[in-house]
Amino acid sequence: MGKKITIYDVAKEAGVAISTVSRVLNESPYVSDETKTKVQASIDKLDFYPQVNARMLAKRQPQIIAVAVPTFTTPFFNEVLKGVKDEISKLDLDFIIYNTGSEDPEENFKRFVDRGIPDGLVIFSIDITPPVHKRLTDYDIPVILVGSNHPSYDFFHWNNYKGGYKAGKHLVEKGYKKIGLIRSHTKSSVSDEREKGFRDALTESGISLNEDMLVTGITRKHAGFSEEAGYEAVKILKERNSIPEALFCSNDAQAIGAIHALRELGLSVPEDVGVVGYDNIKISKFMDLTTIDQAMYDVGTRAIQRLSERYKDKNIKIKQTIIEPELIERKSTRRPS
Repeated sequence: MGKKITIYDVAKEAGVAISTVSRVLNESPYVSDETKTKVQASIDKLDFYPQVNARMLAKRQPQIIAVAVPTFTTPFFNEVLKGVKDEISKLDLDFIIYNTGSEDPEENFKRFVDRGIPDGLVIFSIDITPPVHKRLTDYDIPVILVGSNHPSYDFFHWNNYKGGYKAGKHLVEKGYKKIGLIRSHTKSSVSDEREKGFRDALTESGISLNEDMLVTGITRKHAGFSEEAGYEAVKILKERNSIPEALFCSNDAQAIGAIHALRELGLSVPEDVGVVGYDNIKISKFMDLTTIDQAMYDVGTRAIQRLSERYKDKNIKIKQTIIEPELIERKSTRRPS
């Protein structure tokens, strides 16, 4: 009795997020007719009248975007998210980060979007399967993909095959013949394409890949893209008596762990073993690590710029960008004369 009805009460009654109620109140085009009807019914039932100043504040359109990532604790995603954060700071936007996790990110992502719909989405490294695509289509909001591709969306996708190929070609050109690969735990288009490019580069040069030198670490954190996994992989190679002349690591974090393990075994980089990483994270420069640069920060800023363009005109032509990787040569593969 006498309780003041708020937007929170309406959201609870309608079973939607507060941001969804706000968009209905402000006639946002990014709400389905079914949701509008449900929210309006709750407004009428509760006899809710929003304050004028609250509606004026909410009138900023768009308001909130969501950034979905498998993890935000790895150097790779940290670098991309820096670009996202810096570009969003130039716009009248708030954003939330949702961690979908490395295990079953698709299912976790579906649960996230079902809780409430933001005004826009930037989705990192999640394959857009038919069920995910259907949900996104129903919500009718701007979506930008980073690290995956789909014909219905704007995307920025890295040429992982080319990156793996360049790593393999570089090691061959440096004169290495016994070359190993540290894989990730989780099978994905990213890891598969890098491995295929790497294998093709070796095959073209007449080098056979010894299967004993293909290895995965034990630690499953970050799907095996971690320092621990790289460290463990080298120890496994030692147990197999299969330490190669050079190692291609699936990312820089693995490479850092691998270098530490090699040093524990009394081996020097690059005198005994050459090492190539992937990503060109900041610390790789200070470790003199040869790596594959992916321009992560730049991709983060460009993704938000594209989202902003789509906010202004939702009917603009879809733009799909392939990011070409660049090999950065440093000391870790400079063989002694």
